[in-house]
Amino acid sequence: MKKSATTQDESPSRLIDARIQELDDWRGKALSRVRALIKQADPEVVEEWKWRVPVWSHDGIICTGEAYKRAVKLTFAKGAALEDPSRLFNSSLEGNTRRAIDLHEGDAIDEDAFKALIRAAAALNNASAR
Repeated sequence: MKKSATTQDESPSRLIDARIQELDDWRGKALSRVRALIKQADPEVVEEWKWRVPVWSHDGIICTGEAYKRAVKLTFAKGAALEDPSRLFNSSLEGNTRRAIDLHEGDAIDEDAFKALIRAAAALNNASAR
């Protein structure tokens, strides 16, 4: 019997793998690419599966990776507190806490700026954890 993607005993990384595979279009490729960038930026990042979406954490949540019909949304838990000189944040700009990056089909992401944002989010979490 095949296990479903919501089976409790599966690791978060396997659940994320399954989600990427399930998205057999540009969204899966985009989620896979940002996942790789997150791991490059912070080799100590922890992959989690919460609210039925991928979550990347280091001393707290860095960001989530939700896939919608027309976008892959990367929501940064403390995004409003992060410097974003490259203006990657393009969604959820009105709130006091979170910020998001919506990727649409064909969008390119500034990989260096994205990795800098991941490192800044991890550093902010680390400072808050002390």
